[in-house]
Amino acid sequence: MALVLRVAMQFVGILLSLLGWVLSIITTYLPHWKNLNLDLNDMENWTMGLWQACVIQEEVGMQCKDFESFLGLPAELRVSRVLMFLSNGLGLLGLLVSGFGLDCLRIGETQWDVKKRLLILGGILFWTAGVTALVPVSWVAHVTVQEFWDERIPEIVPRWEFGEALFIGWFAGFSLLLGGCLLNWAACGTQAPLASGRYAVAEMQTQCAYLENGTAHPSA
Repeated sequence: MALVLRVAMQFVGILLSLLGWVLSIITTYLPHWKNLNLDLNDMENWTMGLWQACVIQEEVGMQCKDFESFLGLPAELRVSRVLMFLSNGLGLLGLLVSGFGLDCLRIGETQWDVKKRLLILGGILFWTAGVTALVPVSWVAHVTVQEFWDERIPEIVPRWEFGEALFIGWFAGFSLLLGGCLLNWAACGTQAPLASGRYAVAEMQTQCAYLENGTAHPSA
């Protein structure tokens, strides 16, 4: 029962981490971090991401323009680019490391200590990836709220609001965090099997043979 629970937690943890990593990549390139609706023209909406700003018109469709200068961007967008790239890289590294630590993988099936360490390291990488995804998303959201309620800006001026990418980024970050928690719980909170089936049977047969002969096991 403990082995089934351990494998189930590993499987769910990897799936959540994979989902969070994919959503983190989507968030990085999705041009919907901020939305701007013009009251004077309902048929025209503006969106902004980390790489480009887009205008959506009912007749023309969606037209985007890349930002020309990195240094000309606001601080939150510059830092968000770096942190999102870091999150994507750490998530990929976490998938590779924790994948070799899964019990269902036959590679290194007798080296449970190594597999345990790989799972723990993978969980830590997913934690770090989740935090580095949540920080830029939350920072951009905080700046958006501050600018929205800024009394120095005239009420007639349109205000930026939350875009869909922020909600996807939050979901991605929490998925990475939860996936890392499950992997570390599977590594530290449950008992690892001593060996796979054929090794356990061989060990049991050897012990039975020594008991029948009335001698002690050499390793005892």
